[in-house]
Amino acid sequence: MTTFDKLLGDSIAASILLKQKVLETLRPQIRAAAELLAQAYASGNQAIFFGNGGSAADAQHLAAELECRFAFDRPPLPALALHANASTLTAVSNDYQYEQVFARLLAAHARPGDVAVAITTSGTSKNVVAAARLRDQLKIKLIALTGENGAVLGPYADCVIAVPSRDTPRIQEAHITIGHVLCQWVEYSVFKGAT
Repeated sequence: MTTFDKLLGDSIAASILLKQKVLETLRPQIRAAAELLAQAYASGNQAIFFGNGGSAADAQHLAAELECRFAFDRPPLPALALHANASTLTAVSNDYQYEQVFARLLAAHARPGDVAVAITTSGTSKNVVAAARLRDQLKIKLIALTGENGAVLGPYADCVIAVPSRDTPRIQEAHITIGHVLCQWVEYSVFKGAT
C-alpha cells in the first residue's frame, strides 16, 4: 500500500533525477533553442507555442511569461499560444478536423523569422506534427519539446529537446523548467545583453 509520504518522496525524487539527466544530456539542445528564440526577438519576430492538454497549458504559460515579464520589468514581447482562442480552435476542428488545427492556425499567424515551439510529451501528436511540417513553407524555425520519442518531429525541427523519459508528469515538469530557462535567456539577451 502506497502512503502519501512515499508517493510524495518518490515523485519529487523522480523529478529531481530526470532534471539532472536533462542538465547532463540536453544542455547543447537547450542552448540552441534559447539562441533561436533570442535571435528571433532581436530581429523583431515572435514565438508561437502549441500543444495539447498539459502541453497546451505549458504553451499558454510560456507565452504569458514573454508577453508579461519573467525575472524583471521590461517591455512586453510578442508571443502566442495557438489554442487560446476557443472559437477559432473549435471552428477549425469542426471544418478541417482536429488533426489540422495547429497547422491552420500556425499558417494564419506565423511570419518568416518567427520561432514555433511544438510541445508534445509523446512526440507523436498528429496535430503537432502536421503543424511542424509547415516549417520550411512558412520560413520559420521550429523547436520541439518532447519526451524521449522525439524522432518523429526531428525532420521538421531545427532543435529537438527530447526529455529522456516516458512518464508524462515528469516530462511536463521538465518541459516547464526548460521553458522557464528559455524565457529567462530571451529576457536577458534582449534587454540586458546576456552572453
